[in-house]
Amino acid sequence: MKPMKYKKLVVTKRGPPENLQITECPLRDPAAKEVRVKVLATCVCLPDVQARYGLSPFAPRVPFTPGYASIGQVDAIGPGVALTAVGARAAAYLAVGGYAEYIYLREDKIIPVPSSLDPAEAVTLVLNYLVAYQVMHRSAKVKAEDKVLIIGASGGCGTAFLDLSRLANLKVYGIASKSKHAILADFGATPIDYRTEDFVEIIHQAEPEGLDAVFDGMGGDYIDRAFSVLRRGGVLVEYGNPLSFRRMTRLLFKCIALNLLPNGRTIKPYGSSSSSFNRKPFLEDWAILFRLLQEGKIQPMISGKFPLLDAARANALLEGGQVVGNLVLVAPELLGANGAILADSRQPD
Repeated sequence: MKPMKYKKLVVTKRGPPENLQITECPLRDPAAKEVRVKVLATCVCLPDVQARYGLSPFAPRVPFTPGYASIGQVDAIGPGVALTAVGARAAAYLAVGGYAEYIYLREDKIIPVPSSLDPAEAVTLVLNYLVAYQVMHRSAKVKAEDKVLIIGASGGCGTAFLDLSRLANLKVYGIASKSKHAILADFGATPIDYRTEDFVEIIHQAEPEGLDAVFDGMGGDYIDRAFSVLRRGGVLVEYGNPLSFRRMTRLLFKCIALNLLPNGRTIKPYGSSSSSFNRKPFLEDWAILFRLLQEGKIQPMISGKFPLLDAARANALLEGGQVVGNLVLVAPELLGANGAILADSRQPD
């Protein structure tokens, strides 16, 4: 009898989405304290793209399987597993490995997920909403009626910021291209076109006392300009990937230099990789986000769903720069009858 196999996507060399190749692996039994999860949904996110091109201070070595966040159903458990059971819903915060029909996890890396949630919606909470929530509530410590700016407001993280900012009753300005402004307005944000408008001038005119917080996922030349629109006591949170070790070092020195200025403003770098050292706040925040989704208080924006093994096409669409919100890879049983992309009604033409 032939051993069972499963399929996954592998980056065979640095470069474009075509370098994602489908490969087969033996479907083994989980080891001690390990669980096997049948993947139901995986996000296609910017860190996946950046890892494929090697644009990260700690880029994975080729070959590797991308996929930062996944949700699935526990399919088998190894000896000694006590924290979950076959049939339970589980999420995984992976960094790499999610573009696969099955994943293997240590028992202590399982993230519990309510079984009532749509996996395609819930998987957007594992990375994008988590980053937005922690930047807002753990780094910036926002409060109702605070005035904030979101730099990069239309992608997976950007729309998570918009959704959570509306829930937190914040006054929001968002930077995005003109074609995406209607989406920002739907969330109650004031849109600013980064191509034709100077956001510093607009903020100074609209909020002469400055903003309470800026959430910046772009970095680069945005940092000094974003810092300039803060009020005294305001905070700029940098959460974007610095793309290289050199740029990461430059960012850290920039944070030190700006924080030494006697103007009462603060800049903070945010990194989700700290979950490896202390999972407690992450588990607390995931539980909060799953509950908010259950209660209908947040609504992740999904622009398209693709078959799980069609990751190359989803990656190409994301790299095209026109996606608003999230793209999700899903198992065949979660697709429409014809396996087609399912578009969010708020996606612009």
